[in-house]
Amino acid sequence: MRRVPLRAVAVCGALLTVASCGRGGQDTGAGGRIPAAPAGVTAAAGSATSVHVMWNRASGDPGIVRYEVYRGTTKVKEVPGSQHMVDVTRLKPSTAYAFSVRARDADGRLGPPSERARATTPAAAAADDRPPSRPERPRGEAAGSRAVQLSWGTSTDDRSVASYDLYQGATKIHSVGGGQTAAVVTGLRPGTRYAFTVRARDAADNVSPASETVRITTPAGSDGGQGTSGGTAPTGFRAATHRADGAYYLDLSWVPPNAGMIDGVISEYQIQLDGQPATSLVWGGTAPRDKATYSFYVGREAGVTQRVRIRAKLPDGTWGGFSAERTVTTGAAGPAGP
Repeated sequence: MRRVPLRAVAVCGALLTVASCGRGGQDTGAGGRIPAAPAGVTAAAGSATSVHVMWNRASGDPGIVRYEVYRGTTKVKEVPGSQHMVDVTRLKPSTAYAFSVRARDADGRLGPPSERARATTPAAAAADDRPPSRPERPRGEAAGSRAVQLSWGTSTDDRSVASYDLYQGATKIHSVGGGQTAAVVTGLRPGTRYAFTVRARDAADNVSPASETVRITTPAGSDGGQGTSGGTAPTGFRAATHRADGAYYLDLSWVPPNAGMIDGVISEYQIQLDGQPATSLVWGGTAPRDKATYSFYVGREAGVTQRVRIRAKLPDGTWGGFSAERTVTTGAAGPAGP
């Protein structure tokens, strides 16, 4: 199978393109591969002195036993391989920070650092001992068999809400910025009953009472082959090629994940070719809600076959599940799709 390198092209209209490179595991030269760099790293200020860092599970052989979190070049946290989030505390107010994550496997091999995620802590609130109000009207629903979507009403504070913390039972599992009132929780088990609550936090680390409990049971069975993010994957994904001015272009179309269900607009996607990230798409204007289309240059040679799939960045900053994968060949007739 031949692969034509992607080249940057100008795109008219509101859609912006940003090239990105995947970071797969690297050969150590000793009969093994070091872990890949964790993907999907996000950072959000939780208060004036803390930042919540999250990432996706990294691949590695053997499995990942722990993750190391870095502030700049300094390691500040270390967590087990089963954990994919951490709160970095004792930070300075009104300060910009950059965080990265590295994976270590059972043989002690340390993978490369992830892309950096940046966050700025808010200003400290002097003599603030009043917590935000309790988040009201929490609601949620299953998004496939391994994910749920949660949303809640805005809390109030005498200054401002810095973040919202999500709890599964008594365990904090996620955090989003104070301007967000929705999140997608992934990595759940099919056919399992869960209980979630939400708490608001201000810049002085005052925490609100817990919201009412949202109880959700994930459906039994598989997630339809869409990975651990279930219903967060784009659907109706189709791919075809066309030729113009002596060059070939890849034409994609899809339905955004759970259009009308996720509380927020999907404005960023990642396209993978042959299992590797190739291009990121960011809508600079109004992103489509019902059907999205995109076309980009893939080269001038006919008969080149590639596998393509796409995933969305969800409103809470995490990546959703991948679409079905399609195989297309430049110069071939007919689209690849269901």
